[in-house]
Amino acid sequence: MRYHIGDLTQEKLLELYKEMLKPRMIEEKMLVLLRQGKISKWFSGIGQEAISVGVTQALKPEEYILPMHRNLGVFTSRKVPLNRLFSQWQGKKSGFTNGRDRSFHFGTQEYKIVGMISHLGPQLGVADGIALADMLRRKRRVTAVFTGEGATSEGDFHEALNVASVWNLPVLFCIENNGYGLSTPTKEQYNCKDLVDRAKGYGMESRIIDGNNILEVYSKVNELCKAIRKRPRPILLEFKTFRMRGHEEASGTKYVPEKLMKKWAKKDPISNFETFLLEQGVLGGAQIEAEKEKISDEINDNLKLAFDEPQMESTEIKELGNVYQEFDYKHFEKNVDTKNIRFVDAVSEGLEQSMDRYNELIIMGQDIADYGGVFKITEGFTEKFGKKRVRNTPICESAIVSAAMGLSINGMKAILEMQFADFVSSGFNPIVNYLAKVHYRWGQNADVVVRMPCGAGVGAGPFHSQTNEAWFTKTPGLKVAYPAFPSDAKGLLNTAINDPNPVLFFEHKGLYRSVYEDVPTNYYTLPFGKANVLRKGNALTVASYGAGVHWAIEILEKHPEIDADVIDLRTLQPLDVDTVFASVRKTSKLIILQEDTLFGGIASDISAMVMEQCFEHLDAPVKRVGSLETPVPFAKKLEENYLPKQRFEAALLELYAY
Repeated sequence: MRYHIGDLTQEKLLELYKEMLKPRMIEEKMLVLLRQGKISKWFSGIGQEAISVGVTQALKPEEYILPMHRNLGVFTSRKVPLNRLFSQWQGKKSGFTNGRDRSFHFGTQEYKIVGMISHLGPQLGVADGIALADMLRRKRRVTAVFTGEGATSEGDFHEALNVASVWNLPVLFCIENNGYGLSTPTKEQYNCKDLVDRAKGYGMESRIIDGNNILEVYSKVNELCKAIRKRPRPILLEFKTFRMRGHEEASGTKYVPEKLMKKWAKKDPISNFETFLLEQGVLGGAQIEAEKEKISDEINDNLKLAFDEPQMESTEIKELGNVYQEFDYKHFEKNVDTKNIRFVDAVSEGLEQSMDRYNELIIMGQDIADYGGVFKITEGFTEKFGKKRVRNTPICESAIVSAAMGLSINGMKAILEMQFADFVSSGFNPIVNYLAKVHYRWGQNADVVVRMPCGAGVGAGPFHSQTNEAWFTKTPGLKVAYPAFPSDAKGLLNTAINDPNPVLFFEHKGLYRSVYEDVPTNYYTLPFGKANVLRKGNALTVASYGAGVHWAIEILEKHPEIDADVIDLRTLQPLDVDTVFASVRKTSKLIILQEDTLFGGIASDISAMVMEQCFEHLDAPVKRVGSLETPVPFAKKLEENYLPKQRFEAALLELYAY
C-alpha cells in the first residue's frame, strides 16, 4: 500500500493512527462482550476504520455527518464519551435513546451526528435537507452521509442524489463498497463497473477512493470539502473496502471465499499504516504499546461506568409523554374583520401568513412555485417569498419527506405538499418510520407539515381520490388534522405549522371551491384535539369530519324532526373523545360518518371507545357508515354508489327509529 504524506505533519499522522486504533480496540472488546452475552448485537466495521476516521477528520465539528452501522470511528473521532456509547449499546440511561433504540440508531445534536434507521434509504434525503438549510443560511458547510453498496439499490439513493444535484447541495455521498450486502455479493447487487458511474446520470462529480488507505481518504476528502465550501455542490464518493466480519456477528462469513478474505486481510488499514509510520520513524514500538494500554484503560473504565448503571425502567406516563415534543400552544384570537372566501383561499391565506411569520419556513412540492400548484394554493408565492423558500421538487416524494426531516434537524420548518394525498404512499416510509419515531427515539423533533389534498366526489378515479387518514392516525408520533370549513382550515393550518411535531394536514378537494365562509382576515390559531359542536340536539349524536360533516348537515336538513348533536371532529390525532362522550351520555345514540372505507377507519376506534366508556348510556348500538370496501371508482354513478352519503341517510333514520 502506497502512502503519500504530502504536507501532513507528524502530529496529524499520529492523530489519524490513534483515531483508527481506538474504534478497532473497542470493536475487539465488543466482540468479546457479545460472546459473553453482555451486549445483544454487533455490526462490525473492522477493516473499514480508515473511511470513518478520514471523512470525519476532514469535516469541521459544526458540520453534520450521518453514519451507518460500521462507522464507529465517526463517533470516536467526534469525541463522543465512551461510557455514553457503551450505555447506548446496553439500552441504559446514559445512552442517547433512553433504551428505546439500539446500537447506532441515534443522533446527537451536541456532536452533529445523525444516526441511521434500519430502512437505510431515508438517511440520504435527510442529508439533503440538512445541507439545504446550511445553503439557505449561506453557511459554507459540508454534510457527509454514508451508505453501503447494497443500499444504493434503494429508490431513496437515486432520489436523494437527483435532488442534491438539481439543487446543488453541498453533500458528500459516501458509499462504503465492502463487497457484500449481508450475503449478497456486488455482482448480484448492480451491473455497472463502479457505483460512481451513476454520478454521470445525475450530472455530479464523483471519485473512487481506496477506503483502506487512511492518507488517501483523509487527503482527498479534505480537499473536496474545501472545494465544496467554496462552491457548493454534491459529490459521490465510492470507497473500495471490504467487510472482514459478517453483516452482523450472527451471520458469520461462510459465504465469503477464503481466498478473498486473505487478500483483504493483507490490506488492513491499521496494520499497514502502523508499519508505514514505524518505517518513517514517526512511531515507535514502545509508543504503540503505550497508546494501546491507554486506550484499553479508557475502554475498561468507561465499560465499568456503563455496566454499573442500573437497567432502564420507565412508566406508562413517561413513555407516552415522550412520543411527541412538548408543544406550548399559543392562541391567537380571530379578529372581527372577515372576508367571504373559499376553502382553498383560506388554506392559501394561512400558508401566506405563516410564511410571513417564519422566515425559515420552507415550502416544497411538485409544481408549487411559478405554477402555483395544481390547485393554485401557492400562486403568487414565488414573487413574494422567492424560489429559495417556495421550492419546486422533482417527482420523488420519499426524498422530499426525508429532506424536510433534515431541515428540521438543522433548525428550520418545512411544509411539503403531496400533489394528491394518494401519492403519499411513495413517501410513506420516511413519514411513519422517521418523522413519527424520531422524537421518541432520541429527542429530535420533526417540524414538518405534510399537506394532503384528498377525497372523492370529483370523478378523479382510484389514484386521485383516496382519503387515507387511517394510514396515519394509528402511527404514534404523527398528528392528523382534517378540517371541514374554511375558517377551521386556516386556524388549524397555522397551528400545525407552529407545532414542532409532524402533522398530516388533510384538505378535501371537493370542498376547495364549493364551500365558502366568512373567514377572519388576521393570523389566528385553533387548538388541536378540540372538536366543534355545530348543532345541538337530544335525539342522537352525529360525529364526522371533512366532507362527511357537510353530508350529515345536508341530510339532517331533509329531516327536521331529527334533533341531533352534530360534532365536527376537526383533528383526528389528537382526537377529542371527551366531546363525543359527553354528547353520547346526553343523547344515548351515536352514528359516525367517514368518507374512508369502513373497515379499520377512525369510526371503528370511536365506536369501540364509546362502547367501553359509555355503554350504560347507550339506547342503541353505535352505527358506523363509510364508503364501500373497493378502490374509488371513476364513473359518476359508480362513485356515488361508492360514497357513503345515501347509506348514511338510511342508517340515520334507522338509528332515530330504534
